[in-house]
Amino acid sequence: MESLYVAEITVLGIGNTILSDEGFGVKVVEYLRENYNFPENVALIDGGTLGVELTHFIVGTQKLLIIDSIDGGAEPGTTFHLRDNELFKHFTQKISAHEIGVQDILTTLEITGKKIPVVELIGAQPFSLGAGTELTPPMQKLLPVFADKALEILKRWNG
Repeated sequence: MESLYVAEITVLGIGNTILSDEGFGVKVVEYLRENYNFPENVALIDGGTLGVELTHFIVGTQKLLIIDSIDGGAEPGTTFHLRDNELFKHFTQKISAHEIGVQDILTTLEITGKKIPVVELIGAQPFSLGAGTELTPPMQKLLPVFADKALEILKRWNG
């Protein structure tokens, strides 16, 4: 079996693209892919709702940036930037399938001695989680804002 190349830095967009703003993380990764070029050591992954199936795409990466819509009980459009313990606290409070999958992956990698050294999550409180394949207009306006946030983090990581 051929081994899968895993980039040093991975940008992982997660979310359900048929529930409007829930697909925000995936849409940000699509936006980044369409508007920017990245060096070979940076991978952009559309994780959708894959959950634990994402493991083989990220095991071995050294820096992981997760982009997601975040229901933090805040005003719609509120932005979040989570690191370290905040990140694990966020995932333990969530019940959607893809978020449980990401929590399982991060925990499993830590337990098995393959912990990703640097993990951060950026996201926004959704305006709508209704059925639909497009982001709401105010969430759509956040795409370039989050692309800039992602690029700032990647620059800080020297990616």
